[in-house]
Amino acid sequence: MDLAEQLPEAAIATRVAADDWRAAIRAAGDRLVATGVTTDAYTDEMIAAVEEHGPYIVIAPGFALAHSRPSPAVQRTGISWITLAEPVAFGSKANDPVSLVVGLAATDHDGHLEIMAALAGILADDDAFASLLAADSPAAVRARLAALAPAA
Repeated sequence: MDLAEQLPEAAIATRVAADDWRAAIRAAGDRLVATGVTTDAYTDEMIAAVEEHGPYIVIAPGFALAHSRPSPAVQRTGISWITLAEPVAFGSKANDPVSLVVGLAATDHDGHLEIMAALAGILADDDAFASLLAADSPAAVRARLAALAPAA
């Protein structure tokens, strides 16, 4: 899967200022709303999930996968991509601070698996991760993701 195809420029924001993890998740949620993937209620659900279960969404050093369960607030499966101007602590002893937040919304429990597999492949590569964090515009993020996509 080519993640660049899943991410229109409106779903990406770079160098976002966020005072805390809630603001970082809200930024990812705002991009999901802007692209018609979710309503604002889903952003509240993502924040509530972390409040209830802790920073389980911080799944790798510097990376948080903001999500919640499928709900009526999800219009279609999609993702958003937020790089932070300054890293933010989520409370994860192993993986703080976070510099990249990907917002993920799915209409069912399986619809997002292909997206997650593509993300895992890219984020396991330290050079690719650093390159994506350094991207200074949505167009640059999309270009780097396209370059990293496996050949069809």
